[in-house]
Formats: sequence, structure tokens, C-alpha cells
Amino acid sequence: MSTITVTNIKATGETASRSVSGVAAAWVNFNGTGTVAINDSYNISSLSDSGTGTYSISLDVDMASASYGITTGNSNTTTNNGNSTYYSAVAGSFGFRTFRGQDGSTADGVDNTATTCGDLS
Repeated sequence: MSTITVTNIKATGETASRSVSGVAAAWVNFNGTGTVAINDSYNISSLSDSGTGTYSISLDVDMASASYGITTGNSNTTTNNGNSTYYSAVAGSFGFRTFRGQDGSTADGVDNTATTCGDLS
């Protein structure tokens, strides 16, 4: 068996490289209650609170197009277990919403995550 050791990885055609420890194009973990705050991230430039359970996440390096994969998750909302989804994805940002599990209404998410996969611009 062979071993390949690298510090950065760049796909053919991409102008930006990414560190091996962050093979996903971008990811974020954030607190969505009170004053929203990024706990940790990779390739995320900002997080905005757009209303109850609604956030806007901007990428530091844009994706090559708006056709990229986004996976979201949240452990709970301010009132109970919840769900999350993304919306309005464009090359440089996407929206993130959190919902109450029992009735589907929007609610601020406590521990939220999002990961993007795809080609960087």
C-alpha cells in the first residue's frame, strides 16, 4: 500500500486550493440564538441573522456555480428538537433555516451546522 502526504489539495480547474484537513469546500458550526456567532468554520466569511430561525451564510471563496451540495443539521431549537434546511443558494452564499420539530414553525437553532461540497471558483 502507498501513502500520499500533502498539505493542500486543489482539483483540476480550481483556482483556490484547500487544506487537506478541510476537504469539504466549506463548513460552519454556529450558535443561532441571541447574538449569532460562528463557533468554528472553514471557507466561511460571515454569518447574518435574518430573523427568527433564518440565517445567511457567506463563503470566503465562492463555489464555481450555484449547483453545489449543501448538508445542514441542528441539534435543537430554543424550545425543542428541530430540523434545518438551506435555501437560495448562489455561488457565494446560501440561506439556512431552523424549525421546531413538533409544528414546523421557524425557531432559533442552538447548535447548527452546514457543509458544502463542490468545485470552488
